[in-house]
Amino acid sequence: MYQITNKTIECNRKDGDKNNNTSDKNVRIIFSSIKGDEVNSLAQYLKIFSENSINLKHIESRASLNEHSGLEIFVECEPSENLNQVILSLESETSRIRILDNIDEIPSFPRCIQDLDQITKEIWSSGELEADHPGFTDEAYRKRRKYFTDVSNSYKSGQPLPRVEYTAEEIATWGSVFRKLIELYSTHACKEYNQIFPLLIEHCGFREDNIPQLEDVSNFLKRRTGFQLGPIAGLISVRDFLAALAFRIFHATQYIRHPSQPLYTPEPDICHELLGHVAFLADSNFAQFAQNIGLASLGASDEYVEKLGACFWVTFEFGLCTENVKLKAYGGGLLSSFGELQYAIEGKAEMRPFDPINAAKESLTITSYQPMYYVAENLKDVRDRMIQFSKTIPKKFGIHYNPYTQNIEVLTSKTQVQSLLENLHQQTDVLLDTLKRV
Repeated sequence: MYQITNKTIECNRKDGDKNNNTSDKNVRIIFSSIKGDEVNSLAQYLKIFSENSINLKHIESRASLNEHSGLEIFVECEPSENLNQVILSLESETSRIRILDNIDEIPSFPRCIQDLDQITKEIWSSGELEADHPGFTDEAYRKRRKYFTDVSNSYKSGQPLPRVEYTAEEIATWGSVFRKLIELYSTHACKEYNQIFPLLIEHCGFREDNIPQLEDVSNFLKRRTGFQLGPIAGLISVRDFLAALAFRIFHATQYIRHPSQPLYTPEPDICHELLGHVAFLADSNFAQFAQNIGLASLGASDEYVEKLGACFWVTFEFGLCTENVKLKAYGGGLLSSFGELQYAIEGKAEMRPFDPINAAKESLTITSYQPMYYVAENLKDVRDRMIQFSKTIPKKFGIHYNPYTQNIEVLTSKTQVQSLLENLHQQTDVLLDTLKRV
């Protein structure tokens, strides 16, 4: 028997069971029939394999645990050059399909966007404040944080992001932060930020007297780069945060810092998320950089996830670049902190050229200004260097994100890679033909 959960695939085998002795070269596929078509579906699907001369080694079926599907069908078959056509046919006639990997070699990680829902239940902190938090003794603030936790925990992938009616006090806190920071952006932020920030004002309601809604911002990002926001109640692990980026999902908080200290927060809040990060998620180069780090993290060892997290910290959060020999900020931690933005740009700390190998060794500083900042040539430089660094992460498989299904495809055979290359070749031919016409 086999069992599928949101995050893992398990095969229950007994030693000596001949039915379960499988070759590592065989391909294992699981797919679900469309609900209401259970009677004839199994025969119809198996006919697809027969018509393409695919030799089946093992077949199992059962009622689906998914309310939107009918049967779940597991097949094991020999590899064939016709297998790509079978998969394409199944994709058009089933509600879900997944190629299973060698369970003993492929670690567990999210494979479809719905798997990310589990992340919201595995956060490090969700409204529970530390004793040194400015709002620790404020019962009204603590109650409000509990509200945001409940709102976040009720969200599921595919739903509209929950809208929040912010209080006058919360809007005033946002306004204090917004007013201070926009005074610095023209001189302290990089050109990409200053090109996109006016669009956030125009399309997403970024202004002093209004806290933008995540749903409006997420829709804007999706139109620009395919990124979307996902509400989160508090801090999550580096591995979980990076895994979401692989699907172009950025987890963002909706609560706001305590009004007693509007220019300080000991944790990410909506000011940090929206003023620090959103603009870059709307930039194609930076969006690709963020997703690349996420994809690199999938299936990586804890050691390399920690290294990726350090690289993420010194770039995505506290990165600097140069423009006309001047320092500019692109890190969200800087662009959402009035004090540290000035501190960094004025060169009061040590500066080093960005190098992922050295950056991966850095310890994270979260209770004070950073003692040192990495400076890149530009955002493309950051992206290209991280792509090269990601190639050094040891894995026995490849990762491919399918933007049409929003699924992660694990590549363990040449057949899979060749299929992807064929699709890319077709797209390249179309672009080359277009290039001749324009």
